[in-house]
Amino acid sequence: MNLSFFDIFFFVLFFAVVVGISMYKSRREESGEDFFLAGRSLTWPFIGLSLIAANISTEQIVGQAGQGAGNVGLAVASYEWMAAVTMVIVALFFLPRFLKSGIYTMPEYLEYRYSKAARSVMALYTIAIYVGVTISAVIYSGALTLNKVFGISLVKSVWMIAVIAALYTTWGGLKAVAWADLFQGSALILGGIVTTVIGFIAVGGIGNFFQVNADRLHMVLPASHPVIPWTALVVGLWIPNFYYWGLNQYITQRTLASRTLKEGQMGIMFAAGIKLLLPFIIVLPGIISFQLFKSELAGNADSAYPLLVKHLIPVGIKGFIFAALAGAVISSLASMLNSAATIFTMDIFKPRAKSEPSPRTIVGIGRVATLILVVIGGLIAPQLGNPRFQGIFNYIQEFQGFVSPGILAAFVFGMVVKKAPEKAGLAALIASPLIYGILLVAFGDMAFLNRMAITFFALLAIMTVLTLVSPLREARTMPVKAGFDLKSDASVVWIGLSVIAVTIGLYILFW
Repeated sequence: MNLSFFDIFFFVLFFAVVVGISMYKSRREESGEDFFLAGRSLTWPFIGLSLIAANISTEQIVGQAGQGAGNVGLAVASYEWMAAVTMVIVALFFLPRFLKSGIYTMPEYLEYRYSKAARSVMALYTIAIYVGVTISAVIYSGALTLNKVFGISLVKSVWMIAVIAALYTTWGGLKAVAWADLFQGSALILGGIVTTVIGFIAVGGIGNFFQVNADRLHMVLPASHPVIPWTALVVGLWIPNFYYWGLNQYITQRTLASRTLKEGQMGIMFAAGIKLLLPFIIVLPGIISFQLFKSELAGNADSAYPLLVKHLIPVGIKGFIFAALAGAVISSLASMLNSAATIFTMDIFKPRAKSEPSPRTIVGIGRVATLILVVIGGLIAPQLGNPRFQGIFNYIQEFQGFVSPGILAAFVFGMVVKKAPEKAGLAALIASPLIYGILLVAFGDMAFLNRMAITFFALLAIMTVLTLVSPLREARTMPVKAGFDLKSDASVVWIGLSVIAVTIGLYILFW
């Protein structure tokens, strides 16, 4: 482990500062809007860094680096680079609709567009995915990193991560999460840069790295590839991206908390720019690790990034990297806990309460839900080390494939086709896991991104038939939040076009 006194001191000091400031800044959260949406007061720097901190966890640090070290290579960067394009579209077309309606949660939007039943189904799906998949997977992958790098037992690592995240999230809600993300997101990026630079030095420089690993630095893989075939880039990969960045509560929650539409859009554009840089500090280190420690990675590519840190980062700097890695996990976990508690409170508890709950009751339920969710996630996390999951990144993506095509189809179809009836949205949500499950059983060797694409188009076909048979007589009227500033700016469009242009350039460079 080779941790010096300075390493340990820096780690403890970092989290003392993060937790202390986040709790202080969120000490007056008294209503549901305060606790769950930071009083709708977030500005673009907070939104941008919070989006990145919420997104980048050990799902990427362990999972994507592992894919880079495995049989995918740089092609796994499509999750980041295509996400940047997706985020531009979300900022320009999705976000204005959501902010205009004044919603707290994504399931709430489905009630206004379709029905209460659609809201309930999406809420239940989301809670199930968060608890059984994303929360537990983030805790596990973070604990695995701490175990591999610093020798802390897996169980102790699980509960250390869970307790720190639950502490400030339960206290201050989204505002506490956003302030913590400001520190943890910055530390993650800086720590990733340091690790990559040291890795390049270890392999003899950038030129030698690109020469030795030329066969792993391609973005377009054969159609037969089991993880990211080129066919998935055409359709399949867009589905999880649009679901994740446009409709996934723990990501969209910080944009729903925007002070104005312009602040929200600029925050997303800021995050999109950072996304273009992330493969260079996450995926490339995984490939470097494969070059240096190929024998140690046999059968466990998810150890690529932890091994790099363990063997290359010198004593003294490890404390900072330790804090950055732990912070990445904790920030993502805190975001998931806050969002899952929001959905439970606003979509499941509140609509079923016998009388209108007071603001204090709403906040109290949110805090209790946060604690319960983190305990469940902590109990599930140690079980995810089973080899049958084929890597934590694939585990997360595969299980989200059951619900993400249906959620995306319901939202997009409902936005575009104004006469789509209630039954169309509900049918998409219910049929999605059934169709995807059948494809998984019948075509288990098919890349999950292709299964998602087939499911998505099958759902669109079902919704089209139902709309043709029984269309709405009149389009639904969506609510409008009074007094909210929905003015945008031309600079947002130009920044978005620049992000898309750079993305195209990167694909050409690494084709």
